[in-house]
Amino acid sequence: MSGASRTLGEKEFIAKPGETVLVTGAGGFIGRRVVESLLREGCTHIRCLVRSETGRNALNHLVDQYPHAQIEIVSGNLLSRRDCFQASRDVAVVYHLAAGNEKSFAGCFMNSVVTTRNLLEAAVASRSLKRFVHVSSFAVYSNAALKRNALLDESCALETDHVRRNEPYAYAKLKQEEIVREYAATSALPYVILRPGAVYGPGLSQLTGRIGLGTFGIFLHLGGANQVPFTYVENCADAIARAGLMAGIDGEVFNVVDDDMPTSRQFFRHYRKSVAAIRYIPVPYRLFYAFCWLWELHCRWSHEQLPPAFNPRKCETYWKGNRYSNRRLKERVGWQPRVSFEEGSGAYFEFLRKQRAC
Repeated sequence: MSGASRTLGEKEFIAKPGETVLVTGAGGFIGRRVVESLLREGCTHIRCLVRSETGRNALNHLVDQYPHAQIEIVSGNLLSRRDCFQASRDVAVVYHLAAGNEKSFAGCFMNSVVTTRNLLEAAVASRSLKRFVHVSSFAVYSNAALKRNALLDESCALETDHVRRNEPYAYAKLKQEEIVREYAATSALPYVILRPGAVYGPGLSQLTGRIGLGTFGIFLHLGGANQVPFTYVENCADAIARAGLMAGIDGEVFNVVDDDMPTSRQFFRHYRKSVAAIRYIPVPYRLFYAFCWLWELHCRWSHEQLPPAFNPRKCETYWKGNRYSNRRLKERVGWQPRVSFEEGSGAYFEFLRKQRAC
């Protein structure tokens, strides 16, 4: 363990004992850890919204582990306004983690933006809401104006050229943030936004694309000496849980990354030693950028018969190479990462080894 966040004092805790908090996407990779972090923070009334039996099964062990808590697991679909109103009834804090990850703009808009609007409408109408916690992503940023190795923090520009970047997930995450701010302006919604970096840990089957891609039959290692904005899933969950409970931070945005972020090369070397010595080709950034530029050029020439899967805008976002900071999160939320990279990567690689053995 690398550290632990201090316990919140009574005056810092905006949810009173016995008040209900809602977690959407509660059965997911991050969501189920957020529920556990809330239980550790002392929350005793937690409503967990899941979409499937798989999500419900992921939470059953917490019901047994915390018999004193009232953990309510409910099934619902955020596309249903009725389900949203039922889930939001009498809640003090909403943690919104549910999001679509479809490959089309229409799919991501429907399952991320429309669902967020439905939930916001219901949460505001409940009149018991003290905070809406929206979990966004590093994907919303644009580093086009930043030099290599420059600091990317909460003050940096957000993506605006969605057509050229061609990343539906990033577009949907930005639209989610926009609608949260819209409700804050029109309905006095108290909110906090968190933007996790590359979340990793047991339960995640694939390496983050910031390390590289296996698209062409052999792994292309693209990250090189870049620092990767890693956050271990339990550390990320702690940050999300605490940001929903800490008083005095309404309207703020926080990046979520760990202290000891490795370079892509360090992480990939560790992966090959611990999990699988996969064949790979190291690709310099400038070479891959040129490839993306040519791909985009051919896409335009062919009137998009070749889809713009690779483009300079996306290449900059993920492989240009920047530095990252969690200073604001620590100072304003009082968060400290509990799990070091050594411990977290060990647990993650053990999970991946077992998965490959199956």
